[in-house]
Amino acid sequence: MGAALLSPFVKQRLVMFMASENGTDLAALTEVIERGGVRPALERTFPLDRAAAAIDHVSSGRARGKVVVTVAA
Repeated sequence: MGAALLSPFVKQRLVMFMASENGTDLAALTEVIERGGVRPALERTFPLDRAAAAIDHVSSGRARGKVVVTVAA
C-alpha cells in the first residue's frame, strides 16, 4: 500500500508485490544450500570500528556484493 501512495512522488515506478511460499521450492532450495551450492558474493569486510565506513560504502552504490562488519571475539 505504501508503494502505491509513494509512487507519484519518486522517479522510480513502485508497484505492490505479494509473495507466496511454495513448500516444494523451499525444500529444494534448502537442499541446495545445505550442499554448499549457494554462496554469497562477499565483496569486502570491515572491522567493527570501521562500521561507519562500511555503511558509507554500501550507501554510495559501489558495493557489488555483500559487505560484512566483523566483530573480534
